This record gives sequence, C-alpha cells and structure tokens, in this order.
Amino acid sequence: MTDTAVLEAWNTRARAWFDDLRDRIVAEFEAMEREAPDDLYPGAPGRFELTPWDRPAGGGGVMGFMKGGRFFEKCGVHISLVHGKFSPEMAATMPGADKDPSFTATGISLIAHMRNPHVPAVHMNTRFLATSQSWFGGGADLTPTQDYQRNQENPDAVAFHAAMKAACDAHDPAWYAPYKARCDEYFFLPHRNEPRGIGGIFYDHHNSGDWERDFAFTQDVGRAFLDVYPRIARGRMATPWSEADRQEQLVRRGRYVEFNLLYDRGTMFGLKTGGNITSILSSMPPMVSWP
Repeated sequence: MTDTAVLEAWNTRARAWFDDLRDRIVAEFEAMEREAPDDLYPGAPGRFELTPWDRPAGGGGVMGFMKGGRFFEKCGVHISLVHGKFSPEMAATMPGADKDPSFTATGISLIAHMRNPHVPAVHMNTRFLATSQSWFGGGADLTPTQDYQRNQENPDAVAFHAAMKAACDAHDPAWYAPYKARCDEYFFLPHRNEPRGIGGIFYDHHNSGDWERDFAFTQDVGRAFLDVYPRIARGRMATPWSEADRQEQLVRRGRYVEFNLLYDRGTMFGLKTGGNITSILSSMPPMVSWP
C-alpha cells in the first residue's frame, strides 16, 4: 500500500500535468479555429469556456467546452480530481479495492467532433487512479468518418500510429504492440462486427513498478497527441465537402454513439462514481443520423 503522503504528492503532480496539457491543447485548438479559412468556416473563431464543478461525494474538476466553434463542431477538454469510496459493484472490478474501497482518480479527457467530414474525430484521455494499488491508464484513438480514410494505410492513420508508437518506444519498445492491439479490441462494435475507427493505443492498470517512468510515459502520450492531431487536422482543414460527405459523417457518428452508450468503460465509470454528467456525455456528437 502506498504511503498517504506519497500518494498525495503523486496526485498533485499528475493533476498539475493534466492542467498544463489542457492549457496547451486549448491554445492549439483555438489557434486552429483562427486559422480555418473563412470560405469554408464562416463566422468568428470559437473559444473555450472553462467551468469548475464540484462532486458532492468528493473532489471535482473543470469542464472545458469550445463555444461557437466553426472548425470544431463540438469539442470538450475536461480535467477531474475525485475521491471517495467505490460501490461494492465497482470495487469488485478495481485492483486493490477489495481491501479498501477508497479511491482517488485524476485525469484529462478530450473529444473533438469536426465540422469538416474529412477531418477525423479524435479521442484522448490519460489518468492516474489509486486504491490500495495505483496505476496509469488512457490512450488516444482516431475516428475518421469517411470510408476512404478508414484503413491503416491512410496517411492520417500512418501518422497517428507512428506518433503513438514513438511515445511507447521512448520508454519500452515492448509496450506499443499490446497497447495497439488492446485499442483495436476495445474500440470495436461487436453488434456490427466493425471497429469504431482506425485505433491508436489503449492501456489500463499500467504499473511497471516505477512511478516516475510510468508518469513520464503518460506525459509523452499527451505530448504525442498534441503534436500529431493538429498536424492531421490542419492537413485536411482546406478540403471542401459535399452533402453526401456530411451524411456519411453523420451516419458514422451514430456508430460513435452506439459504442459510448453500450460499451465504453469510461462512460460507465463516470456515471457510477457520481461524475459530472455534462462532461461525461460531452463525448456524444452534436448531430448524428441512422440510415
């Protein structure tokens, strides 16, 4: 069991990093809003609005929503630091919670749904969670909405996977293959027998025995995302789209909704631990369609 003072120090450092990463992402995304060409994205650039919230059972966080986005149709970047006791149902699924249901959790969660159908949607989250044990989790995955982009040879997929692999390889070259495979397995819709997107990496209960190493790895995942996704988005920013492209995007977004409501463990964790409903469900696309 980790000493309380050490755990508090780890939580403080992890939360400070998540705050810093949030600020960097907000600045970069607002820059893309300003850069978006007016002929495709009329109107004033959007800005983020940061809103603190309190969790009655312990802790809270800060919701960050892009308001009035023209390039980002819907985007949320959220921070949380919560604590309390797991319900018996949740405790049974968490390492170390069988001894004591008390927990702390801090992390960053991001989802971006883009106005342009040719710019992939993206999701990223990293977190630090502690019971009588502690670990990091998270990852990032890319979700193109056009069929021609939904393959591993697409340049966006190649760039995204290369960035995630580099983040893993900097700490242990053995990590990338299983974390990529875990992402492919996790972000899959069994009822449709299809992946949600083109993948990325996904890791949970990551504890190599060296907290500093694992924290550095989690930081590098955030940095890799901040480097690669803006490059991908800017590369597609000036691509015009048709109504048919938009309809294909809306149908593909329906798959996103199906996954998040039926299978996503992060959604279930937030709902079952009394998280902020608005931030938990901010992953839902603003407009969807089912054929």
